[in-house]
Parts: sequence; structure tokens; C-alpha cells
Amino acid sequence: MSEVVNVTPQTSQPSARHFNRLFLTTLVFIAVLLTVAEIVTQLQTRREAERVMIIRMASAQRHQSQRLVSQVLLLSHASQPAQFQNYLTEIKSLFALFETNHLHIEQGTVPGYPVMLQNSDSVKIRYNILKPFYQGFRTSVQQIIQLAEQSKNPEQFMAKVDISAMMANEKPFLDKMDDVVQQYTRETLANVEDTRLMEFVIYLFTLLALVFAGWFILRPAVNKFEGIIVQLVEAETRTATTNRKLLSLNRALKETRQQLFDATRQQYQQQMDEQKLRTSYLVAGQEEERKRLSRELHDGIGQMLTAIKLQVESFERSLNLSPEAKGVKNLTVLKHLISQTIQETRNVSNNLMPTVLSDFGLVPAVKMLADTHDKDSKIDIIFHTNLTNTRLDKSVEIGVYRIAQEAVSNALRHAEPHQITIDLFEKDNYLHLIVNDDGKGFRIHRSRKEDTKRPSQGIHNMNERAALINGKFKISSAPDKGTKVQVSIPFKLAHQEYEYTQVDAG
Repeated sequence: MSEVVNVTPQTSQPSARHFNRLFLTTLVFIAVLLTVAEIVTQLQTRREAERVMIIRMASAQRHQSQRLVSQVLLLSHASQPAQFQNYLTEIKSLFALFETNHLHIEQGTVPGYPVMLQNSDSVKIRYNILKPFYQGFRTSVQQIIQLAEQSKNPEQFMAKVDISAMMANEKPFLDKMDDVVQQYTRETLANVEDTRLMEFVIYLFTLLALVFAGWFILRPAVNKFEGIIVQLVEAETRTATTNRKLLSLNRALKETRQQLFDATRQQYQQQMDEQKLRTSYLVAGQEEERKRLSRELHDGIGQMLTAIKLQVESFERSLNLSPEAKGVKNLTVLKHLISQTIQETRNVSNNLMPTVLSDFGLVPAVKMLADTHDKDSKIDIIFHTNLTNTRLDKSVEIGVYRIAQEAVSNALRHAEPHQITIDLFEKDNYLHLIVNDDGKGFRIHRSRKEDTKRPSQGIHNMNERAALINGKFKISSAPDKGTKVQVSIPFKLAHQEYEYTQVDAG
């Protein structure tokens, strides 16, 4: 039997739990670091995006102030009323946008976006420095717009307009706005550096956590697992060795069992062969005894009875009595009895060993069997065959004839049939004999009370004779369904032919 190897000692479960706790703690630590890094990175990225949008708005604010100055200069030199009105409309639109953008920039918001940037103290200081120049520029532009709206024509506007205040505040406003944009840019770069530093720190902590997990968790676990694997391999080797031994023992057991089976089968076959040989010798002896008795009846008793009949006839002639004399009648009865005895002796001799079987073969013998019983019993007996001019092996001819004789005799004695059919034919290299009657039939498996109603010994004899010639015997019957006897024998020719053409009887 295979050995059971314990590859999980008592300390393995606590060690496994310890490794699991360390491993899970390390994974949680790394997950927290990565989560914090992701959150901070997202916040920094969003803040920098907001700063970029504010910087873009500040740049746009500078551009808008320059466009306002350009449009005011064009307005101050416009000579056509329509042209004057177009410039004025453009200036009013730009001025409204200029005021709105400046308010959003100062508050750290972007129109249309959820942006709320908290300006640093440095940015607020620069906005405070920028504020007077913004107010001066804004006031001068407002005054120019009011003057343009109040003037009746461009000439009146050109006579009264003064753009010196606007021009005086424009350059300081642009310089201070550049200073604000630069401060935003410096803060953005500083935040980017802070983000990089934080990511690097998180990367170092993550790397340290991985090194810790590899050195203090994975390495001991791998060593532990290597030991377990070595134990498993050793156990597998021992199991394989044990299995090979078991397989060897199993093969030896199978061989012993097969040898015992072969010896038993050989002994059984030998016993069956001996039994078959004894039976064949017994049957051969019976046939020889039948042949001897038939010959003695025919040559001995038959000849003696014939001589007695001749002597009686000679004695009758020597008496020279009239036919009406009493002695003549007695002699006539005596001659008739002697003739019946001679015929019965011939019938017994023929039943013991019909000479037609040994002289002409199976087909004529079975045909004569059918003809004889057809005449004597007044029962319609029909014989069919497809065998012509063929002699079979002597043992086959005797065996098949005796089976047919027994089957017909049983049907006549017990079945009370109206018709008996005998079929003798060759098919698929087998010789088939079928004797079928339409009598009262019987149950094949009978009780002890019914055992004397049909000749079970006759069935046994037919089966035994079929086995002696390597045949297969089968009988089928049922009450009021008739009886059918079938025999199939491997077809063997005896290399002897005879002439016989009439094959139907009855």
C-alpha cells in the first residue's frame, strides 16, 4: 500500500498565518500609498489646470486692453458717422468683456468652468499694486465712451476727447499684468516640482515596501514551499515505488489467476473430451450391437422363419386335403402368423440398422423412414431436402438419422399430430435437420408431476447425439402449439457420391 507522508508539520499553519498577515499588511500599505499618490496627483493636476486657465485669461486681458487702446485711437480719428458708431460699439463690447475678465481673474474663477482658484499672498500683493493702474485705465475708457455717446458728430468728439490719461495708465497696467502672469507661472512650476518630489517619495516608499515583502515575506515563503515541495517529491517517489511493487504483485496475481483458470479450463475441457469420447465409444458400440442384432435377426431368425413357412406349405401340399377341411384352415392361419412374424422381424431389423443408410446414405434412409411411418401410421409425413448425390461422414449420417428417427417416434407416440414435416437441407456450410409436428405440444420446463408425460430421455439422447457430431440441438414446444426439433451440424462431405433423385415423400 502507498505511504502517507505528512508534509504539513504543526508549525506550518502558524507560519502560514504569519506570512499571510505580513503579506496583506504590505499590500494594504502599498495600496494606500498608491491611492494617496493618485489623489494628490489628481488634485495637483486640477489645480495646475486651473492656473493655466487663469494665465490664459490674464494674457487675454492684456490683449483686450491693447485692443481697447487701438479702437479708441481709431474712434478719435473717425470722420464718418457710421464708422464712428461702429468703433464705439466695438469699444463698448470690448470694455464690458475687459471688466468681466478682470473681475474673474482677481477672484480666481473662469466663466463657464467650475474653477475656484485661491490666489496666493504674492498674487494678491501684485493685484493690489495693479489696482490703481487698472482703475485709472478703466475710468479713462469710461469717460471716452461717455463723451462719444454725448457728442453729436465725430468732429465734436475729436475736439473734446483727451486720451492722455488712458495712454498714461496703459503701459503700467500691462507691466503689472505681466508681473501677475509671471507670478502665476512661478507658482505653477513650483507646484509641479512639489508634485514630482511627492511622487518620488511615494515611489521610494512603494519600492521599500516591495523590497520588504520580497525579503521578509516571499523569500521565507519560497524557502518554506521549497521544503514542502521536496517532501512532496520524496513522498511521490516512495508512492511510485510502492505502486510499482503493487503493480508487480497485481500482475503476478493476474498471471496466477490466469494460470489457474487455464488449468481449470483445460481440466474441464479434458473431462468433456473424455466424456465425449466415452459417449462416442458407447454410441459406436450401440450402433455395432444394433448392426449385429439386425444382421442376426435378418440372417438367423428371418431365415429360420422363412424355412418354417416353406415347411408348412410343403406339409400342406403333402396332406392333399380339401380346402374346406378344418386342418387346412388352421394351416392357413399358421402361414399368416408366420408371414406377420417374418415382416415384424424385418421391421425390427430395419429399425436397428437400416441397410439403406449404410448402402445409399442419409437422404434415402430418412426418406424411407418418412415413407414407412406414413404408410403404417396413416399420418401425413412430408420430407423435403436440397441434398442430392451426396454422401456425408458416416458418424454424421448415423447421428442425424437417429435424431430424425427419435423425433418422429416421439411425435407419433405422444403428440397425436395430423402432419409431420421433415426438412433436411444445407445452408451456410451447415447441415440442418428440422422435424416439425402440429400435435398437442408440451411445456419444455415441466414439473415433476408432468415429467412422465413426454420422453425427456429421448430429448437427452437427441441432444447428446448432436453434441457428438459437433452439432447444435434446439427444441421448442408449447401446449397446443406443436413441437419443433432443430439440429445444425457443420457440413462435411465424405468424398463419396451416390445417385438418388427422388427426394420428396408423402
